[in-house]
Amino acid sequence: MSASRTERLLNLLIALLNTRYGLRRNELRETIYRDTPGNEASFGRMFERDKSDLRKFGFDVETLTDLGWSEDDPATTRYRIGRESNRLPDVQLGPEEWTVLLLASQLWERAALGTAAQSALRKLQASGAMADVQLPAGVQPRIKPAGQAFDDLVAAMHAKHPVTFTYLAGSTGTEEQRTVEPWGLGSRFGHWYFAGYDRVRKAPRHFRLSRFTSAVTILEREQFTPPRGFNIRQELDRLPELPLRTAVVDVRKERLLALRRRAVAQDLALEGAQGSGAAEPPESGYERISRGYLDPEVLAEELASYGQDALAVAPAELADAVRRRLRAAAEFSAAPVPTFRFASTPSRPVRARTSEDQLKRMLQLVPFLVHNQGLHIEDVANRFGISRKELEDDLQILICSGLPEGYPDDLLDIQWEDDHVYITQDLDLTKPVRFTVEEACALLTGLETLNGLPEVAEGGALESVTLKLLAAAGEEGLRAASLAGPEMAPADAATHATVRQAIESGSQLRLTYLAPQRDSVSERDVDPLRLYSLDNVWYFEAYCHSVEGLRNFRLDRVQDLHPNGRPVPAGTTPAEGVPAKLFTARDDDTIVTVQLTRQGRGLADDYYAERTAELDDGGLVAEIRFGNTAWLPMFVAQHGGSARILAPAELADTARTWLAASLARYGG
Repeated sequence: MSASRTERLLNLLIALLNTRYGLRRNELRETIYRDTPGNEASFGRMFERDKSDLRKFGFDVETLTDLGWSEDDPATTRYRIGRESNRLPDVQLGPEEWTVLLLASQLWERAALGTAAQSALRKLQASGAMADVQLPAGVQPRIKPAGQAFDDLVAAMHAKHPVTFTYLAGSTGTEEQRTVEPWGLGSRFGHWYFAGYDRVRKAPRHFRLSRFTSAVTILEREQFTPPRGFNIRQELDRLPELPLRTAVVDVRKERLLALRRRAVAQDLALEGAQGSGAAEPPESGYERISRGYLDPEVLAEELASYGQDALAVAPAELADAVRRRLRAAAEFSAAPVPTFRFASTPSRPVRARTSEDQLKRMLQLVPFLVHNQGLHIEDVANRFGISRKELEDDLQILICSGLPEGYPDDLLDIQWEDDHVYITQDLDLTKPVRFTVEEACALLTGLETLNGLPEVAEGGALESVTLKLLAAAGEEGLRAASLAGPEMAPADAATHATVRQAIESGSQLRLTYLAPQRDSVSERDVDPLRLYSLDNVWYFEAYCHSVEGLRNFRLDRVQDLHPNGRPVPAGTTPAEGVPAKLFTARDDDTIVTVQLTRQGRGLADDYYAERTAELDDGGLVAEIRFGNTAWLPMFVAQHGGSARILAPAELADTARTWLAASLARYGG
C-alpha cells in the first residue's frame, strides 16, 4: 500500500473541493504532483487514474471550459468537485431510533457486512451526535452468515461479477459446475439461498448455500447487469414450502437424547424402513427410530456428527449425504500437513491494506474526530477496527495534507501528543461520504430483519429510522432489496418471555437442560444475565451455580424453566463485550491446532481462534481453545471435509480412527 498515493489522492480531493473556479492540469501538476517523476504523458495517465478513483468514491469531478474552448485543450480545461458532492445528508435521530439502529448495526455476527454496518454507524455518528442509549436486555439478535460463500457472493453481487461453484443438485443428487450471475441473497425456511441467472441452464435459478460443495470463485474480469427492481425477499416468498419427510435412523441404545427427543412414532420407522427395502432389523445394541426432516443435507450434518452412534437407514439420499460427509472428513484428515507459520501476535481478520481502503477510512476519520473531540487514541483505533500503529499512520498522512501551496492554516490540524485526539482544522471535511452499497445493505437489511421482533417493531422507531436511512442512502439504499435476513422470532415464545422477565426483574431460574455434547439432562439454578440469538436460534447467558461460572444455554434445549423464588445476587454481571460469546475460555482449556479450508475458515471466528496462519489455497490454520476435546471427532465429521485436527497428535489420531470406524458403518 503506497502512503504517497493515499496522500496524493487526499490532497487532490481537498484541492478540487476547495476551488470555485476550478484548477487546470498544469496547476495540479505543479502542486499535487510536483514530486511525481515522469513526463507529461505519464502524468496525464496518473491524473486520469486518480480522477477515476475519486469517481469510484462517488465524487463528481466536474470538467469546466471557457466558452468556445474544447475539453481536449489541457491549457483551458479546469476541474473541481462540488462542496456537497457525495456527502451523506444529515440524519437526526432520537434515543429510541438510535437504540434500534444500534441493534441493526450489531446484527451481523461476522463477515464483510459486519464491517460495513459498523462503518455506516460511524458515518451516522459523524453526521450527528449519538444519543446515550443502552440495548434492551432481552433483545440482542444476530445474523450468522453461511460461511465464506456468503462473503464471496455478497462481494460478487455488489460488484456485479459472475461466480462459479460446484453444486449438489437436489433433483439428481449429482455435483455440477455452475456459472451464475448473482442477483440476490436471502434466508428462507432456515436456510440461505441466492438467486441469479444460471448460464448453464440459461434461466433464473435458486441455489441453497448448504448444497455448495466447493468454494465460490468470482469472475472478476466479467460483469453483468441485474434486473431492475429485483427483490430477493419477494422472490423467496414464492418458493414452495419444503415437504416434510421421514427419516429412519438406527440409534445406539440409551444414547443421543437430543435426537430421540425429536423422534416420531415407531410405526413410521417400521413403515419407512420397509418402504426403502431395509426390512432387516437394527444391529444388536441399537434401536430404530423415525424423525421428520425438511433438508437431507442439514440432517446429514447432524447424523454425521454422531458417528457410530447413529446410522441413517432411509431414505437412500440421506444415507448417501452422511457417507459423503464422513468420506470428505476422513480424506481431509489423512491429507499431508501443509507448511504454515503463525503470526508473532494474536491475529484478527485483516484485509489487505490498499490506498482505497485507507482513503475511505480517512474520509470517515476526519468528521468522526470533529464530532468526537478528545477521544483517547486507543478508543479511536478500536472504533475503526485497526491497530494504534495503523491509526497513527493515518494521522501522519492527514496532518501533511491540505490545500496546494497552502499556509499552515490551510493544512489539516490534528494533535494527539497526550494520547487524546483533537482536530482544529478540518478543511470542510466535516461530513462523511455517502453510504456504499455494502453499508446501505447491512443497515437496511438489519432494520428489515428486526421487524420480526414485536418488542422492537412496536412504537414506530423502527419504521421512522428506516425511512430516514432510505432517504439518506439514495440510490444505494434501493439495492438493499438484494439482501434479506432470516426470521428472528424465537421458536418458543413462552420460554423466551420467561427468561426476559427474569432478567428484567433480577430473578433466579430453575433450569432443566439437555446437553447434546454430554448426552445428558441436568437440573441447575442459574442467574440469567442476557438474551441473544444467532438467526432464529436463541440463547441466554447466565451464571450457573452448579459449575460456578458463566454459561450459555440454547432455549430449544430447555426442557423446563421457572423462577425458583430467589433473587440474582447483587454484582452478578454478564461477560464483557457485545455481542455475547458462545464459549467462555478457561485456564484448563486445551489449545487445539485446526486446519480449515477456504469454505470453513469462518469457523476460526465462530470459535474465537487465538492465532491463525494463512494458507496458499485460501484456507488457514487456527489455534482454538476447547474445554471438552472428547467431541472434536464430532466437530470434524459435522463439517464434512472443511476442518481437521492437526495437534495435539493424539487428538488428530483419535479423530482419524473415529472417522474410519464411522465410515465403515456405511460401507465406506
